[in-house]
Amino acid sequence: VYRVAPDGSTVVWSQAVPRFPNGCCLSLYGDALYVVESHGRVVVAVPIEDDGRAGPPALAVSLAGSQPDGVALAEDGSMLVGCYRPDRLYAVAPDGEVEILAEDPDGVVLNQPANVAFVGERLERIAVSSLGGWSIVVAPTRFRGLPLRYPSP
Repeated sequence: VYRVAPDGSTVVWSQAVPRFPNGCCLSLYGDALYVVESHGRVVVAVPIEDDGRAGPPALAVSLAGSQPDGVALAEDGSMLVGCYRPDRLYAVAPDGEVEILAEDPDGVVLNQPANVAFVGERLERIAVSSLGGWSIVVAPTRFRGLPLRYPSP
């Protein structure tokens, strides 16, 4: 995982997530970076230490039997995770409970869903990229997105 500073300088921030690091987002309090490890079929939380360095990652959720790709955080701390295979979108509650939020066994609408982002004036909808269909699906959801934040330098 690379860190790009405001001046554009780039350094390796963490090498502790080697199993195909993919989507990422800040935790609810900005004290960790959630990173999807696609080949590990997990999302890990990499602590952001007081000096900005990466701490040792800890398992946030295992999504065995899937190929997780992208992640977005809701204002209640829930993670929405797009899975390339099966064609599925998970909602992971702050307590770790995993729910299938949307599924498309035929791969017609959620055709290889990958990245997930909250959109709309109140961040009340989700946008999910479709790698197989080269499109973006936008849908209402019961979750509201957490506005983008930037960690302090």
